[in-house]
Amino acid sequence: METTSAALTLWFVTVDAPGEVLSQEPKADRGFGRKYLSQLNPAWPITPIGQFPLNRSVPPAAGEFYIAGYPGVTVVETWREDITFLSDFNRQLLDSLPARDVYLIAMNEDTGFGGFAHFSGGELRRAFSGTRTHVVEDHGLPNAFEAPYWAGELHEQLGGIALPFEPVDLARAAEREWLGVDIAPSGPDLQVVGYAVDGRPEPKIMAPQRANPLARLMAPRNQDNDSYDDYSREGDAAGRGHDATGLPAPAQQAARTAKRLGLAAASRAKQLARNFLR
Repeated sequence: METTSAALTLWFVTVDAPGEVLSQEPKADRGFGRKYLSQLNPAWPITPIGQFPLNRSVPPAAGEFYIAGYPGVTVVETWREDITFLSDFNRQLLDSLPARDVYLIAMNEDTGFGGFAHFSGGELRRAFSGTRTHVVEDHGLPNAFEAPYWAGELHEQLGGIALPFEPVDLARAAEREWLGVDIAPSGPDLQVVGYAVDGRPEPKIMAPQRANPLARLMAPRNQDNDSYDDYSREGDAAGRGHDATGLPAPAQQAARTAKRLGLAAASRAKQLARNFLR
């Protein structure tokens, strides 16, 4: 059986007017999508990959899902390599959420494949898919919004066996008709959360480093100058005749000698004390 690849969007609807919900530009809940995917397949490694408006995003790649749960409306978009008949679509996905109506929209801009299906109460009401020169399926009676497409009023006619419309455009029209809003850049922004289930790591966003307050106080004032004095290196200080004390070189030598004598005296005193205690 011939299969095709396409971006597939499932809309699970439990309200009478989904357009009223979507026109409010509802926000997405990251936890909802993670829970949904873990129930769909507990073996999947789930990685959040971002949050963005569905109507302004590129289609998901293989192994990716765009998900959002709004009041009475849930959207799940992914990429499928194995689409055959939308009328006989994968029941695991189709039944993954309780809904009065489920709308499927499939599109591949590169191949010209477009399709749509409507299930109500678990029963198929309408399904169509294909390219301009090859109809995969045409199930049920056309809806009223389809009339100008089938009449050839909206596209240039190619003649021969070609359909009088572009299936991708008809799929968009079905989505717009059933949802009550246009899922396009000109429509309301619909925030979704993206997830990957192919094992990739979560994108890392480096936080700006904060300097330690003590480090800021201790930093040299002229640290931007590559030639600043490094007083921690004794050789450099001796070469200049001064160290961090500001003493001339002879005084530095005398100080070091006194320090050594003091250490020697202290060591000798400890030895005498040990001998006395024996």
